[in-house]
Amino acid sequence: MRTGTKENFPDDSISGRKYNLIFFSLMIILVILLILDIFFGSVSISASEVIRAIFTHTNSSFETIIMRFRLPKALTALTVGVALSLSGLQMQTIFRNPMAGPYVLGISSGASLGVAFVILGFSSGINGDSINALGNWILVVASWAGAGAIMILIMIISSKVKDIMTLLIIGIMLSSGIGAVVTILQYFSNETMLKAYVIWTMGSLGNLTEGQLTILLISVSAGVIMSILSTKILNALLLGENYARSIGLNVRFARGAIFSCTSILAGSVTAFCGPIGFIGIAVPHIVRIIFKTSDHRLLIPGTILMGGAVMLISDIISQLPGSENVLPINAVTSLIGIPVVIWVILRNRKFSGSF
Repeated sequence: MRTGTKENFPDDSISGRKYNLIFFSLMIILVILLILDIFFGSVSISASEVIRAIFTHTNSSFETIIMRFRLPKALTALTVGVALSLSGLQMQTIFRNPMAGPYVLGISSGASLGVAFVILGFSSGINGDSINALGNWILVVASWAGAGAIMILIMIISSKVKDIMTLLIIGIMLSSGIGAVVTILQYFSNETMLKAYVIWTMGSLGNLTEGQLTILLISVSAGVIMSILSTKILNALLLGENYARSIGLNVRFARGAIFSCTSILAGSVTAFCGPIGFIGIAVPHIVRIIFKTSDHRLLIPGTILMGGAVMLISDIISQLPGSENVLPINAVTSLIGIPVVIWVILRNRKFSGSF
């Protein structure tokens, strides 16, 4: 998908009613999915009981299920979808590569490596039973550092390699190499640390504590604000570095800002929920199809709404409403994202570095 041309930006003569209608529809869908995610689960609860649990204090078992499990999990799904989708959009723009994403290029693996270093290598104060507030922040910062280091490495490689498939293969190899390092750390770690890491790798949308959810919300909110503020930067970079320099943009500073934002978004999610695949690469393409534009003034808010909606759909499906079984969230996001990735590959038959 070529998005580096000015004609892909919305024409000022075109009425904004179409975009307003799309945004309004996405917001309605997002609210409906958020409500459905709270209503559905392995335990069947009537709508009246759900409403009563949210707005009144009944001290019932239903209130415990809704307020301590379903509502936090729904908020986590919404936050994760927004964070991964925005990070994918920014990576696709700065790399000028339609296949860029935190999971595909190994950014999530880098974040996982940062967490592994903390749990398996350096922090005896972190265990599998309880992680205090300081431990939570250590995990997040380590995850940011790991994601940022891999992203910088990928950026250096992408400046030398223009072929998309080669870059993807390099990303896969980096992920394999990171996995090998983690395996070595596991081999030399003690039993307590190993147990803590294994529990972390089982992390899902529903395993966050109140403190972890608070930190996730703060971190992702900061990343979202940075993304919104970088709209003009992303539009300039989309048209090429030479154009960006011609309008007075400090490209090195711009890249650093985008790297920091992406590391915060992808790293925060990975720190608490584990690596979640294909949302970051698929959602930006879905938004481009809907809006038929490459203007980040529309793509960023559209990606925020669509990312949250897709992740909520994935969470609803993973719960298998009416069943006691729960599917791994990664399996659901893969089934949703892989068809989009295949479509992008087939549409971009000439694998080049242009985007």
